[in-house]
Order: sequence, then C-alpha cells, then structure tokens
Amino acid sequence: MSTGFDRDRDEFTRGARAIVVLPDQGGSERDAEARLAETAGLAAAIGIVVADRIALKVRAPRPATLIGSGQADQLATSVQQDHADLVIFDAPLSPVQQRNLETTLKAKVIDRTGLILEIFGERAATAEGRLQVELAHLDYQAGRLVRSWTHLERQRGGFGFLGGPGETQIEADRRLIRDRMAKLRRELDHVSRTRGLHRDRRQRAPWPVIALVGYTNAGKSTLFNRLTGADVMAENLLFATLDPTLRQIGLPGIEKAILSDTVGFVSDLPTQLVAAFKATLEEVVSADLLLHIRDIAHPDTEAQANDVEAVLTEIGVDDQTPRIEVWNKIDLLAHDERDAALARAEREGDVILVSALDGDGIDGLIAHLSTMLTATHHRYDVTLEAADGAGAAWLHAHGEVLGSADEGMTTTYSVRLSDADYDRFSRRDA
Repeated sequence: MSTGFDRDRDEFTRGARAIVVLPDQGGSERDAEARLAETAGLAAAIGIVVADRIALKVRAPRPATLIGSGQADQLATSVQQDHADLVIFDAPLSPVQQRNLETTLKAKVIDRTGLILEIFGERAATAEGRLQVELAHLDYQAGRLVRSWTHLERQRGGFGFLGGPGETQIEADRRLIRDRMAKLRRELDHVSRTRGLHRDRRQRAPWPVIALVGYTNAGKSTLFNRLTGADVMAENLLFATLDPTLRQIGLPGIEKAILSDTVGFVSDLPTQLVAAFKATLEEVVSADLLLHIRDIAHPDTEAQANDVEAVLTEIGVDDQTPRIEVWNKIDLLAHDERDAALARAEREGDVILVSALDGDGIDGLIAHLSTMLTATHHRYDVTLEAADGAGAAWLHAHGEVLGSADEGMTTTYSVRLSDADYDRFSRRDA
C-alpha cells in the first residue's frame, strides 16, 4: 500500500506526514493542548501520521494567511524539518488563505472542515451515507474553485477531498457542481420520505424510540452493543459510526423499544454536514427519549456536552424532549474522581454513571429508562375470562402486571399500561 504524497495524482494516501496547527485566537473554553490532541486524533483516524503539533497565538487574523508572516516562515521551516506533506489548520480557512499558505509552506494545506469531510468520506458505508458526504463536500467546495474534483470526472476510492487533478474552467466546474448537488438533494429527499414512512409505521405500533447522542468517541456504539447485544463497529476512533443503526430492546414494563445509534458530534461541526445528514438526524428529532452519552473522563467533557446541545438545537430537537445524561467511562476515573462524579450526579438528577466497556451501572440505566418511559403509564384493573390466555399474555407483554385475583370464571389483573396500550387492548375485539 502506498503512503505519503502522490505527486502524479496531487493527492494524499494513508501514511502522509502532517503538522497540526492551532491558530489560537483566545476566547475558547477548551484547553489548547486538548484541541491539538483532538485534531491529531481526527487525522490519525484516516491514517495520517502527525509529525508535530503547534499552537500559534493569533492576535489579529491576517486576511491573506490568517497567521502572521513571521509565524508562516517558522511554520515553513518546521514543514521542511519534519518532512511534512500536509499542514492541518484547526480553524476555518478561506480559499485565498489556503492557497497563500500552500505557496508559503510548500505543502498541502487543509482546514478542520476539510479534514472532517475527508473522514466522513472514508467512513460512510451505505449509499445514503455516501450521498450525504458528497453533498456536504460539494457545498463546502462551491466557493473553492481552485481545483476540480476527481469524483466528478472518474471513479476512484473515496472522494479525494485532499486533492484534485489540476486547474479547469471555473464556470464548467460550477455547472457540474450545481447539477450534481441538485441530483443528490433529490435522492436524499427520497431517502428522507422513506425514512419518514418507516418512522410513521413505528409510531403507529407504537414503540418508543430512544436515540443515543453524544460527542464522537464518547462510547455510544459500545453502549449500544451492551444494551442490544449487537455488534456495531465500536473502536477507539473518532467518527467510528456514521450510518444510523436501529435495534429493538426489551425493558421492564415495555414490550419493545427502538434504540438508535447515531453519528457522533464534534466541536465546530461543519454546517454542510449538519444539513446533509438531516435525514439521518431526523431519528434524533423525533425520538421519545434522548440518551446524551458523555465521556466523563475527558478533560473537556463540559465543553463537549455544550457542543452536543448546540447541535441538537441546530437540528431542531425540542427542549421538552426527555433526556438522560449517561456519564460513560467511569472505569477511567480515579477513586476520588468517581466519588465526586457520583455526588454531582445525585445533585443534578437524570444522570446515570456507567462503564459501557465493563457493564458497570448498566442495570441502573435500564431501570431508569423504564421509569422514564413508563412515567405516563396508569394503573388499570382488567377483567378477563379465565380461558383468555392470549389476553393475559398480551397484558404481560405490553405492561407491568402488578397482581391478579381469580374470581371463578374470570381473572382480574391489576396492570400498569400506557393510555395508548390500554386503548389498543380495549379495542382488540372491536
């Protein structure tokens, strides 16, 4: 397998050497080292070798290069010394800034949005996911007509976000992009309608939908596997999950619930991706209950939680949607840190501490899920013929049977049911 920079194709392959640069303009609630570590993790997720991480204080952003000329010269020296093929800026770059920096540094330059798009392009496994990523990429590149895009002209692996075949006519590129984006939107509208039909059928059932949301690498897929017994990809990688996965689970007092694993969020998530993944994220918007999974052992866990809440607001999640914060990875906490987290969770309420990896706290989470989903259930007394085994089985499957009393030819059950299920049961012979 080739690695590094392929000058014949003007693109990067796995194994390219990169320098990660954080232009620190102040005002961020995140620690600079933690931000550099996250961006380095994003790069490593697609096989890029990070040779160095550099934080640069930027007092006044330069329109031409973002960073100062002296900083650019020092960075060019680092690129040469580290034999770097690529410089990744943890900040948005305008097309002019990107082009000028490439000229000065004599290396390929991408920004945070370009890096995330590259990861999504490599990870999308389904046809829907690839449509969403391509639409997001085209939207991002619409104002960056410096190069053409290989995937518009010929088939090859991935989308080539880190390069292109060379200069082409700008107007022809714009027409190609507009036409392609229109086609992708039509296809995604069809996906959205199909997903909506499936969701309508589930709601008529009705089964509650529980959506897992959280920062990337918070442990959502590991928890999903723990709760469902599924085998969804769960690795220590940023954006290990892109395509939504639905599985049914049983909970005390509930016959069936649908658990949905979704794409992880990240700080400064490109708006193009939020828009393109709208069809996928509709599962979150329509959920009956949200599980906000947090990596409680991460130094930036509070900032990550704020980023997740910001994305939920952006995609239109109702503030009234019930949610539970699941503080994951407690196995990584020291004893005193764990005690402090437990005390804080008790104060805040609707917080459950778990380790999805070793199963600690999972029973408590399941009990809390059941309590929240059955909060609107009421107690009913239902009298059945003694021979009505099917009716008795239905009550046990859909509700919580609290007790029963035999009365000769009939049996009266005291059962806790949702109003909808009680109505369904009452109409079963109608």
